[in-house]
Amino acid sequence: MPRLLAIATRPKKRAPMEECVSAAVTFENGVGSDSRGKFRNHRQVTVLTKEGWDAACTEMGKELPWTTRRANLFIVGIDLQGTTGKHLQIGRLKLEITGELEPCNRMDEQFQGLTNALKADWRGGVTCRIVEEGQVKVSDPVQLLL
Repeated sequence: MPRLLAIATRPKKRAPMEECVSAAVTFENGVGSDSRGKFRNHRQVTVLTKEGWDAACTEMGKELPWTTRRANLFIVGIDLQGTTGKHLQIGRLKLEITGELEPCNRMDEQFQGLTNALKADWRGGVTCRIVEEGQVKVSDPVQLLL
């Protein structure tokens, strides 16, 4: 069953990711008090799939913590490739997928070769805009709304 595996935020740009078991996701602050969530734009929340992350790690031959990607929400059981414009429901939270979360050179600062490993098949995840605020917690069900 598709579900939320983990949640992470960063209090300021370039700060280490901090994992939590639940978080309020609001128009004002994004996920918890994530530094990127304050900008009410197409990249207010970022979502990474376990399947995409595992494929990137396998390609590199190195298992890395999912927070290396610096995404907010880590889910399993849903393929997000090509889902721009669709909605993602996580618990009571509703997000609009605004596009692919394209990997930048910051990924190679984390681990050499990670940028290229994330480029195929939207492995790097998606960017989202909040449609309906909600509290999320690890193990919440996840659904792609068509």
